Amino acid sequence: MELCHAVLITTFPSPELNHWTLANGVHCVAAEMPDAPLTCLDLWCRAGSASEEPGEEGMAHFLEHMVFKGSERLGAGAFDRAIEALGGSSNAATGFDDVHFHVLIPPDQAAMALELLLDLVLNPALAEESFVLERDVVLEEIAQYEDQPDEQVLQQTLSRACRHHAYGRPILGRPDSLRAMTPASMRRFHRERYRGSNCCLAISGRGAADLKACIEASPLADLPAHATAPSETSLQLCPGRHQITVDRLESARLLMLWAGASAADQNWVVGADLATTLLGEGRRSRLVARLREELQIAETVDMDLSSLEQGSLITLEISCDPRQLEAVEGCVQDQLSNIEPFSSLELGRGQQLVGKGLRYSLESSAQVASMAASHRLWGRRQNLLAPLDHLETWSSERVQADLISQLQPEKACTLIAIPGEQH
Repeated sequence: MELCHAVLITTFPSPELNHWTLANGVHCVAAEMPDAPLTCLDLWCRAGSASEEPGEEGMAHFLEHMVFKGSERLGAGAFDRAIEALGGSSNAATGFDDVHFHVLIPPDQAAMALELLLDLVLNPALAEESFVLERDVVLEEIAQYEDQPDEQVLQQTLSRACRHHAYGRPILGRPDSLRAMTPASMRRFHRERYRGSNCCLAISGRGAADLKACIEASPLADLPAHATAPSETSLQLCPGRHQITVDRLESARLLMLWAGASAADQNWVVGADLATTLLGEGRRSRLVARLREELQIAETVDMDLSSLEQGSLITLEISCDPRQLEAVEGCVQDQLSNIEPFSSLELGRGQQLVGKGLRYSLESSAQVASMAASHRLWGRRQNLLAPLDHLETWSSERVQADLISQLQPEKACTLIAIPGEQH
Protein backbone atom coordinates (compact mmCIF):
# COMPACT_ATOMS: atom_id res chain seq x y z
CA MET A 1 0.00 0.00 0.00
CA GLU A 2 2.91 2.42 0.59
CA LEU A 3 3.73 2.67 -3.13
CA CYS A 4 0.07 3.11 -4.04
CA HIS A 5 -0.37 5.78 -1.36
CA ALA A 6 2.67 7.63 -2.69
CA VAL A 7 1.28 7.54 -6.22
CA LEU A 8 -2.09 8.83 -5.09
CA ILE A 9 -0.81 11.73 -2.98
CA THR A 10 1.93 12.85 -5.38
CA THR A 11 1.01 16.01 -7.28
CA PHE A 12 0.31 15.33 -10.93
CA PRO A 13 -1.01 18.67 -12.12
CA SER A 14 -3.89 18.71 -14.52
CA PRO A 15 -3.85 21.44 -17.18
CA GLU A 16 -5.52 24.53 -15.74
CA LEU A 17 -8.98 24.95 -17.22
CA ASN A 18 -10.46 28.32 -18.10
CA HIS A 19 -14.27 28.09 -18.30
CA TRP A 20 -16.67 30.64 -19.71
CA THR A 21 -20.12 30.73 -21.28
CA LEU A 22 -21.31 32.77 -24.24
CA ALA A 23 -24.44 34.85 -23.93
CA ASN A 24 -26.46 32.23 -25.81
CA GLY A 25 -25.41 29.44 -23.44
CA VAL A 26 -22.59 27.84 -25.46
CA HIS A 27 -20.03 26.38 -23.07
CA CYS A 28 -16.33 27.05 -23.64
CA VAL A 29 -13.25 25.67 -21.93
CA ALA A 30 -9.57 26.30 -22.63
CA ALA A 31 -6.71 24.16 -21.31
CA GLU A 32 -3.27 25.72 -21.54
CA MET A 33 -0.62 23.10 -22.46
CA PRO A 34 2.53 25.05 -23.32
CA ASP A 35 4.56 21.95 -24.22
CA ALA A 36 1.97 20.38 -26.54
CA PRO A 37 3.17 20.32 -30.17
CA LEU A 38 -0.38 20.58 -31.50
CA THR A 39 -3.48 22.48 -30.45
CA CYS A 40 -6.80 20.62 -30.37
CA LEU A 41 -10.15 22.23 -31.19
CA ASP A 42 -13.01 19.97 -30.12
CA LEU A 43 -16.66 20.90 -30.66
CA TRP A 44 -19.18 18.74 -28.78
CA CYS A 45 -22.96 18.65 -28.98
CA ARG A 46 -25.70 16.84 -27.08
CA ALA A 47 -26.83 15.20 -30.29
CA GLY A 48 -25.88 11.55 -29.97
CA SER A 49 -28.09 8.63 -30.90
CA ALA A 50 -29.97 8.79 -27.58
CA SER A 51 -31.39 12.17 -28.63
CA GLU A 52 -33.09 10.69 -31.69
CA GLU A 53 -36.87 10.52 -31.81
CA PRO A 54 -38.80 7.57 -33.30
CA GLY A 55 -38.07 7.44 -37.01
CA GLU A 56 -34.74 9.25 -36.58
CA GLU A 57 -32.69 6.16 -35.69
CA GLY A 58 -29.22 6.72 -37.19
CA MET A 59 -29.74 10.43 -37.89
CA ALA A 60 -26.98 11.59 -35.51
CA HIS A 61 -24.34 9.38 -37.12
CA PHE A 62 -25.57 10.10 -40.67
CA LEU A 63 -25.36 13.84 -39.95
CA GLU A 64 -21.75 13.37 -38.81
CA HIS A 65 -21.03 11.92 -42.26
CA MET A 66 -22.89 14.71 -44.04
CA VAL A 67 -21.05 17.47 -42.18
CA PHE A 68 -17.85 16.45 -43.97
CA LYS A 69 -19.59 16.68 -47.33
CA GLY A 70 -19.26 20.44 -47.18
CA SER A 71 -20.88 23.60 -45.93
CA GLU A 72 -22.60 26.45 -47.67
CA ARG A 73 -19.12 27.96 -48.17
CA LEU A 74 -16.88 24.89 -48.40
CA GLY A 75 -17.35 22.32 -51.13
CA ALA A 76 -17.08 18.59 -50.57
CA GLY A 77 -13.52 17.75 -49.50
CA ALA A 78 -12.48 21.40 -49.22
CA PHE A 79 -12.36 21.31 -45.42
CA ASP A 80 -10.04 18.30 -45.29
CA ARG A 81 -7.74 19.81 -47.92
CA ALA A 82 -7.61 23.13 -46.08
CA ILE A 83 -6.85 21.54 -42.69
CA GLU A 84 -4.15 19.33 -44.23
CA ALA A 85 -2.62 22.37 -45.94
CA LEU A 86 -2.38 24.01 -42.50
CA GLY A 87 -0.51 20.97 -41.19
CA GLY A 88 -3.42 19.47 -39.28
CA SER A 89 -5.87 16.58 -39.24
CA SER A 90 -9.52 16.16 -38.35
CA ASN A 91 -11.97 13.51 -37.21
CA ALA A 92 -15.37 13.04 -35.60
CA ALA A 93 -17.29 10.48 -33.57
CA THR A 94 -20.92 9.83 -32.65
CA GLY A 95 -21.81 8.18 -29.37
CA PHE A 96 -24.97 7.43 -27.44
CA ASP A 97 -24.96 10.76 -25.60
CA ASP A 98 -23.13 13.21 -27.83
CA VAL A 99 -21.22 13.82 -31.03
CA HIS A 100 -17.96 15.69 -31.45
CA PHE A 101 -15.77 17.07 -34.22
CA HIS A 102 -12.11 17.80 -33.58
CA VAL A 103 -9.09 19.25 -35.32
CA LEU A 104 -5.43 18.83 -34.39
CA ILE A 105 -3.46 21.78 -35.73
CA PRO A 106 -0.14 23.65 -35.25
CA PRO A 107 -0.78 26.39 -32.65
CA ASP A 108 -0.12 29.26 -35.08
CA GLN A 109 -2.88 27.98 -37.39
CA ALA A 110 -5.51 27.44 -34.70
CA ALA A 111 -7.54 30.58 -35.43
CA MET A 112 -7.90 29.69 -39.11
CA ALA A 113 -8.76 26.07 -38.26
CA LEU A 114 -11.42 27.26 -35.82
CA GLU A 115 -13.06 29.33 -38.54
CA LEU A 116 -13.10 26.35 -40.89
CA LEU A 117 -14.38 23.91 -38.27
CA LEU A 118 -17.27 26.09 -37.15
CA ASP A 119 -18.31 26.82 -40.71
CA LEU A 120 -18.36 23.12 -41.53
CA VAL A 121 -20.26 21.93 -38.44
CA LEU A 122 -22.70 24.79 -37.99
CA ASN A 123 -23.60 25.30 -41.67
CA PRO A 124 -23.67 21.90 -43.37
CA ALA A 125 -24.86 22.10 -46.97
CA LEU A 126 -26.83 18.82 -46.88
CA ALA A 127 -27.04 18.82 -50.66
CA GLU A 128 -29.48 16.32 -52.18
CA GLU A 129 -26.94 14.53 -54.38
CA SER A 130 -24.40 14.14 -51.58
CA PHE A 131 -27.18 13.05 -49.22
CA VAL A 132 -28.25 10.17 -51.45
CA LEU A 133 -24.68 9.00 -52.08
CA GLU A 134 -23.66 9.21 -48.41
CA ARG A 135 -26.77 7.37 -47.27
CA ASP A 136 -25.59 4.42 -49.38
CA VAL A 137 -22.20 4.65 -47.63
CA VAL A 138 -23.88 4.50 -44.19
CA LEU A 139 -26.11 1.61 -45.27
CA GLU A 140 -23.01 -0.27 -46.38
CA GLU A 141 -21.39 0.51 -43.03
CA ILE A 142 -24.42 -1.00 -41.28
CA ALA A 143 -24.20 -4.10 -43.50
CA GLN A 144 -20.52 -4.52 -42.67
CA TYR A 145 -21.26 -4.08 -38.95
CA GLU A 146 -24.00 -6.70 -39.10
CA ASP A 147 -21.55 -9.05 -40.82
CA GLN A 148 -19.14 -8.97 -37.87
CA PRO A 149 -20.04 -11.81 -35.47
CA ASP A 150 -18.31 -10.26 -32.45
CA GLU A 151 -20.08 -6.93 -32.95
CA GLN A 152 -23.42 -8.63 -33.29
CA VAL A 153 -22.97 -10.56 -30.05
CA LEU A 154 -22.43 -7.29 -28.21
CA GLN A 155 -25.36 -5.59 -29.94
CA GLN A 156 -27.61 -8.55 -29.17
CA THR A 157 -26.67 -8.18 -25.50
CA LEU A 158 -27.34 -4.43 -25.50
CA SER A 159 -30.67 -4.89 -27.27
CA ARG A 160 -31.86 -7.33 -24.64
CA ALA A 161 -30.40 -5.53 -21.62
CA CYS A 162 -31.54 -2.03 -22.66
CA ARG A 163 -34.74 -3.14 -24.33
CA HIS A 164 -36.70 -0.01 -23.37
CA HIS A 165 -33.87 2.50 -23.73
CA ALA A 166 -32.02 4.21 -26.57
CA TYR A 167 -28.75 2.59 -25.43
CA GLY A 168 -30.13 -0.68 -26.77
CA ARG A 169 -30.28 0.67 -30.34
CA PRO A 170 -27.32 0.58 -32.73
CA ILE A 171 -25.71 4.01 -33.02
CA LEU A 172 -25.51 3.45 -36.79
CA GLY A 173 -29.29 3.26 -36.92
CA ARG A 174 -31.71 1.11 -38.87
CA PRO A 175 -31.86 0.82 -42.66
CA ASP A 176 -35.60 1.56 -42.86
CA SER A 177 -35.21 4.77 -40.87
CA LEU A 178 -32.22 5.89 -42.94
CA ARG A 179 -34.05 5.28 -46.21
CA ALA A 180 -36.92 7.49 -45.02
CA MET A 181 -34.66 10.44 -44.16
CA THR A 182 -34.46 13.57 -46.30
CA PRO A 183 -32.17 16.59 -46.32
CA ALA A 184 -35.09 18.56 -44.86
CA SER A 185 -35.53 16.18 -41.92
CA MET A 186 -31.79 16.22 -41.25
CA ARG A 187 -31.72 20.02 -41.46
CA ARG A 188 -34.48 20.12 -38.85
CA PHE A 189 -32.57 17.67 -36.61
CA HIS A 190 -29.46 19.85 -36.87
CA ARG A 191 -31.36 23.09 -36.27
CA GLU A 192 -33.11 21.75 -33.15
CA ARG A 193 -30.04 20.24 -31.49
CA TYR A 194 -27.04 22.37 -32.43
CA ARG A 195 -28.07 25.26 -30.19
CA GLY A 196 -26.86 27.24 -27.19
CA SER A 197 -26.22 25.15 -24.10
CA ASN A 198 -26.32 21.93 -26.14
CA CYS A 199 -22.85 22.83 -27.46
CA CYS A 200 -19.38 23.01 -25.93
CA LEU A 201 -16.09 24.04 -27.52
CA ALA A 202 -12.83 22.95 -25.90
CA ILE A 203 -9.38 24.19 -26.89
CA SER A 204 -6.22 22.62 -25.52
CA GLY A 205 -2.59 23.29 -26.31
CA ARG A 206 -0.16 26.18 -26.49
CA GLY A 207 -1.93 29.54 -26.51
CA ALA A 208 -5.37 27.99 -26.01
CA ALA A 209 -6.65 30.91 -23.97
CA ASP A 210 -5.58 33.35 -26.70
CA LEU A 211 -8.46 32.12 -28.87
CA LYS A 212 -11.12 33.44 -26.49
CA ALA A 213 -11.70 36.63 -28.48
CA CYS A 214 -11.97 34.64 -31.73
CA ILE A 215 -14.55 32.33 -30.18
CA GLU A 216 -16.67 35.16 -28.82
CA ALA A 217 -16.76 36.75 -32.29
CA SER A 218 -17.40 33.44 -34.08
CA PRO A 219 -20.60 31.86 -35.43
CA LEU A 220 -20.90 30.00 -32.12
CA ALA A 221 -22.13 33.25 -30.60
CA ASP A 222 -24.89 33.44 -33.24
CA LEU A 223 -26.49 30.10 -32.40
CA PRO A 224 -30.04 30.38 -31.04
CA ALA A 225 -29.95 30.61 -27.27
CA HIS A 226 -32.85 28.28 -26.60
CA ALA A 227 -31.75 24.67 -26.56
CA THR A 228 -34.32 21.90 -26.36
CA ALA A 229 -32.96 19.34 -23.96
CA PRO A 230 -32.67 15.86 -25.51
CA SER A 231 -35.23 13.44 -24.16
CA GLU A 232 -33.71 11.46 -21.34
CA THR A 233 -34.92 8.26 -19.69
CA SER A 234 -33.08 6.71 -16.78
CA LEU A 235 -31.66 3.37 -17.81
CA GLN A 236 -33.54 0.39 -16.43
CA LEU A 237 -31.73 -2.83 -17.24
CA CYS A 238 -33.72 -5.95 -18.11
CA PRO A 239 -32.06 -8.91 -16.34
CA GLY A 240 -32.35 -12.45 -17.66
CA ARG A 241 -30.47 -15.22 -19.42
CA HIS A 242 -30.50 -15.64 -23.21
CA GLN A 243 -28.81 -17.98 -25.66
CA ILE A 244 -28.19 -17.49 -29.38
CA THR A 245 -26.28 -19.19 -32.17
CA VAL A 246 -24.03 -16.98 -34.29
CA ASP A 247 -22.57 -18.10 -37.60
CA ARG A 248 -18.82 -17.61 -38.08
CA LEU A 249 -18.23 -16.85 -34.41
CA GLU A 250 -14.76 -18.22 -33.69
CA SER A 251 -15.22 -18.93 -29.96
CA ALA A 252 -18.17 -19.23 -27.64
CA ARG A 253 -19.04 -16.12 -25.66
CA LEU A 254 -20.43 -15.38 -22.23
CA LEU A 255 -21.53 -11.76 -21.89
CA MET A 256 -22.95 -10.27 -18.71
CA LEU A 257 -24.20 -6.69 -18.52
CA TRP A 258 -25.09 -4.63 -15.45
CA ALA A 259 -26.44 -1.08 -15.18
CA GLY A 260 -25.14 1.51 -12.75
CA ALA A 261 -25.23 5.18 -11.86
CA SER A 262 -24.98 7.88 -14.50
CA ALA A 263 -21.73 9.63 -15.37
CA ALA A 264 -22.88 12.55 -13.21
CA ASP A 265 -22.06 10.44 -10.14
CA GLN A 266 -18.29 10.64 -10.49
CA ASN A 267 -17.70 8.93 -7.15
CA TRP A 268 -19.64 5.86 -8.30
CA VAL A 269 -17.89 5.91 -11.69
CA VAL A 270 -14.47 5.83 -10.03
CA GLY A 271 -15.56 3.05 -7.69
CA ALA A 272 -16.95 1.02 -10.60
CA ASP A 273 -13.71 1.53 -12.52
CA LEU A 274 -11.83 0.21 -9.50
CA ALA A 275 -14.17 -2.79 -9.10
CA THR A 276 -13.90 -3.82 -12.76
CA THR A 277 -10.11 -3.48 -12.53
CA LEU A 278 -9.97 -5.70 -9.45
CA LEU A 279 -12.16 -8.30 -11.11
CA GLY A 280 -11.06 -8.30 -14.74
CA GLU A 281 -7.92 -6.36 -15.60
CA GLY A 282 -4.58 -8.12 -15.72
CA ARG A 283 -3.42 -11.61 -14.84
CA ARG A 284 -3.76 -10.99 -11.09
CA SER A 285 -7.37 -9.80 -11.20
CA ARG A 286 -9.87 -12.22 -9.66
CA LEU A 287 -11.69 -13.49 -12.75
CA VAL A 288 -8.66 -13.58 -15.05
CA ALA A 289 -6.57 -15.40 -12.45
CA ARG A 290 -9.24 -18.00 -11.79
CA LEU A 291 -10.66 -18.63 -15.26
CA ARG A 292 -7.64 -18.19 -17.50
CA GLU A 293 -4.56 -18.72 -15.36
CA GLU A 294 -5.65 -21.39 -12.85
CA LEU A 295 -8.47 -23.41 -14.46
CA GLN A 296 -7.46 -22.54 -18.04
CA ILE A 297 -11.05 -22.77 -19.25
CA ALA A 298 -11.25 -19.27 -20.77
CA GLU A 299 -9.35 -17.81 -23.70
CA THR A 300 -9.99 -14.14 -22.86
CA VAL A 301 -11.61 -12.32 -19.95
CA ASP A 302 -12.50 -8.64 -20.32
CA MET A 303 -14.45 -6.42 -17.95
CA ASP A 304 -15.21 -2.83 -18.92
CA LEU A 305 -17.06 0.21 -17.66
CA SER A 306 -18.92 2.50 -20.08
CA SER A 307 -19.64 5.78 -18.30
CA LEU A 308 -22.86 7.14 -19.83
CA GLU A 309 -25.09 10.09 -19.02
CA GLN A 310 -28.38 8.22 -18.52
CA GLY A 311 -26.91 5.23 -16.72
CA SER A 312 -23.54 3.52 -16.98
CA LEU A 313 -22.93 -0.04 -18.16
CA ILE A 314 -20.54 -2.67 -16.84
CA THR A 315 -19.74 -5.47 -19.28
CA LEU A 316 -18.06 -8.81 -18.64
CA GLU A 317 -17.10 -10.71 -21.81
CA ILE A 318 -15.46 -14.13 -21.79
CA SER A 319 -14.48 -16.21 -24.81
CA CYS A 320 -13.90 -19.93 -24.53
CA ASP A 321 -14.21 -23.30 -26.21
CA PRO A 322 -17.94 -24.15 -26.51
CA ARG A 323 -17.31 -27.29 -24.47
CA GLN A 324 -16.19 -25.11 -21.55
CA LEU A 325 -19.22 -22.80 -21.51
CA GLU A 326 -21.01 -24.55 -18.67
CA ALA A 327 -17.86 -24.61 -16.54
CA VAL A 328 -17.11 -20.94 -17.30
CA GLU A 329 -20.61 -19.77 -16.43
CA GLY A 330 -20.64 -21.80 -13.23
CA CYS A 331 -17.25 -20.46 -12.19
CA VAL A 332 -18.28 -16.85 -12.84
CA GLN A 333 -21.45 -17.28 -10.81
CA ASP A 334 -19.48 -18.82 -7.96
CA GLN A 335 -16.80 -16.12 -8.05
CA LEU A 336 -19.27 -13.23 -8.02
CA SER A 337 -21.65 -14.77 -5.49
CA ASN A 338 -18.98 -15.84 -2.98
CA ILE A 339 -16.22 -13.33 -3.51
CA GLU A 340 -13.69 -12.93 -0.73
CA PRO A 341 -12.79 -9.40 0.46
CA PHE A 342 -9.98 -7.78 -1.49
CA SER A 343 -6.64 -7.66 0.26
CA SER A 344 -4.77 -4.40 0.81
CA LEU A 345 -2.29 -5.52 -1.86
CA GLU A 346 -5.09 -6.10 -4.38
CA LEU A 347 -6.75 -2.80 -3.54
CA GLY A 348 -3.46 -0.95 -3.87
CA ARG A 349 -2.78 -2.51 -7.25
CA GLY A 350 -6.26 -1.60 -8.46
CA GLN A 351 -5.96 1.99 -7.27
CA GLN A 352 -2.62 2.32 -9.01
CA LEU A 353 -4.00 1.05 -12.30
CA VAL A 354 -7.06 3.33 -12.18
CA GLY A 355 -4.99 6.34 -11.13
CA LYS A 356 -2.37 5.77 -13.83
CA GLY A 357 -5.08 5.27 -16.43
CA LEU A 358 -6.57 8.67 -15.61
CA ARG A 359 -3.21 10.44 -15.65
CA TYR A 360 -2.13 8.78 -18.90
CA SER A 361 -5.40 9.94 -20.49
CA LEU A 362 -4.19 13.53 -20.11
CA GLU A 363 -0.93 13.18 -22.03
CA SER A 364 -2.04 14.73 -25.34
CA SER A 365 -3.95 17.88 -26.21
CA ALA A 366 -6.59 15.78 -28.00
CA GLN A 367 -7.25 13.71 -24.88
CA VAL A 368 -7.41 16.78 -22.65
CA ALA A 369 -9.82 18.64 -24.97
CA SER A 370 -12.07 15.58 -25.26
CA MET A 371 -12.31 15.04 -21.52
CA ALA A 372 -12.70 18.74 -20.70
CA ALA A 373 -15.45 19.20 -23.29
CA SER A 374 -17.36 16.09 -22.23
CA HIS A 375 -17.35 17.08 -18.57
CA ARG A 376 -18.29 20.70 -19.25
CA LEU A 377 -21.05 19.83 -21.72
CA TRP A 378 -22.76 17.68 -19.11
CA GLY A 379 -22.35 20.09 -16.21
CA ARG A 380 -19.23 18.68 -14.55
CA ARG A 381 -17.04 21.75 -14.12
CA GLN A 382 -14.12 20.08 -12.40
CA ASN A 383 -10.38 19.60 -12.42
CA LEU A 384 -9.61 16.70 -14.74
CA LEU A 385 -7.80 14.84 -11.95
CA ALA A 386 -10.63 15.36 -9.45
CA PRO A 387 -11.64 11.68 -9.69
CA LEU A 388 -8.41 10.80 -7.88
CA ASP A 389 -9.92 12.33 -4.74
CA HIS A 390 -12.82 9.89 -5.02
CA LEU A 391 -10.47 6.96 -5.60
CA GLU A 392 -9.00 7.25 -2.11
CA THR A 393 -12.45 6.90 -0.53
CA TRP A 394 -13.01 3.38 -1.90
CA SER A 395 -11.90 0.87 0.73
CA SER A 396 -12.12 -2.88 0.22
CA GLU A 397 -15.18 -2.97 2.46
CA ARG A 398 -16.92 -0.22 0.49
CA VAL A 399 -16.18 -1.86 -2.86
CA GLN A 400 -17.65 -5.08 -1.51
CA ALA A 401 -20.76 -3.47 -0.03
CA ASP A 402 -21.62 -0.88 -2.70
CA LEU A 403 -20.42 -2.48 -5.94
CA ILE A 404 -19.72 -6.21 -5.77
CA SER A 405 -23.14 -6.67 -4.16
CA GLN A 406 -24.66 -5.16 -7.31
CA LEU A 407 -22.59 -7.27 -9.72
CA GLN A 408 -24.47 -10.45 -8.96
CA PRO A 409 -25.48 -12.96 -11.67
CA GLU A 410 -29.21 -12.59 -11.05
CA LYS A 411 -28.99 -8.82 -11.61
CA ALA A 412 -27.26 -9.14 -14.98
CA CYS A 413 -28.49 -9.54 -18.50
CA THR A 414 -26.58 -12.65 -19.58
CA LEU A 415 -26.11 -13.76 -23.18
CA ILE A 416 -24.59 -17.08 -24.21
CA ALA A 417 -23.40 -17.05 -27.84
CA ILE A 418 -22.60 -20.40 -29.44
CA PRO A 419 -20.69 -20.65 -32.74
CA GLY A 420 -22.81 -21.78 -35.66
CA GLU A 421 -21.84 -22.58 -39.21
CA GLN A 422 -18.34 -21.62 -40.35
CA HIS A 423 -18.45 -20.37 -43.94
